[in-house]
Amino acid sequence: MQTFVLSAFADEIDSDLKLQMDTLEKHQICHIEMRGVNGKNITEHSLQEVKKIKKQLDDRGFRISAIGSPIGKIQITDDFSSHLDLFKHTLEIADILEAPFIRMFSFYMPKGKKTELYKDEVLERWYQFLKAAKGTDIILLHENEKEIYGDIPERCLELVNNMNSSQMKLIFDPANFIQCDVDTIEAYELLKEEVIYFHIKDANYADHQVVPVGYGDGQVQQILTKAYQNGFKGFLSLEPHLGSFIGLSKLEQGNLKVKKEQSGPEKFAIATNALKNILKEIKG
Repeated sequence: MQTFVLSAFADEIDSDLKLQMDTLEKHQICHIEMRGVNGKNITEHSLQEVKKIKKQLDDRGFRISAIGSPIGKIQITDDFSSHLDLFKHTLEIADILEAPFIRMFSFYMPKGKKTELYKDEVLERWYQFLKAAKGTDIILLHENEKEIYGDIPERCLELVNNMNSSQMKLIFDPANFIQCDVDTIEAYELLKEEVIYFHIKDANYADHQVVPVGYGDGQVQQILTKAYQNGFKGFLSLEPHLGSFIGLSKLEQGNLKVKKEQSGPEKFAIATNALKNILKEIKG
């Protein structure tokens, strides 16, 4: 694998898979972190629908870098049995799409309650995920997301250490750490041995708004330079969040602070070019 392989949340281009692939081809990106496709989340598709999607991808020479699943993005107090069933369905989807990774979370914490009270339940649920994935080659990637258990680096490390499994690793998302008022350089230094995948977006400490990579406080160039110098080989998955797209409100739990203009190919191009400029500087 190359040092940095570009992928993208193509649903921020359009909900239609053909338009997603058309745009990615223009930017010479041939991997997709599949989240929304043809109007709904990939985990909501039947296995027959997924097989049709796989054929469309194969016909155009596209591969899946990861399933951008919503697994673990429910309240820790919500019923888990149906969510575990959804995860098992997602494992089948990942197998069909030949996805090496599934992006996941560690559950939203009840507002006003101490996060530490829910540690045991979070760990138990992740043990169940790993048990279900046993026997597959699929690696479960935990993403640091605001307001979940693993929203700060110390708890991300705690999770991966407790699981102690080669089938669980970490995604590093600089913008999400900024939205938790975390120093991203310190976070990367703490987590770098477990980070095997990056989400590429940036944000400002002042208002927590997402901006093109390199234009915020995420210190993305410095972090990617460190990864490059340390021999990192893996995916950089563009997640622009520079505009509104189908599923954004649900992803943000309906808590969007500002109304965003429609996302699309133009905003995706801004995000892509910003990343490519950074990579040129890193590689000299």
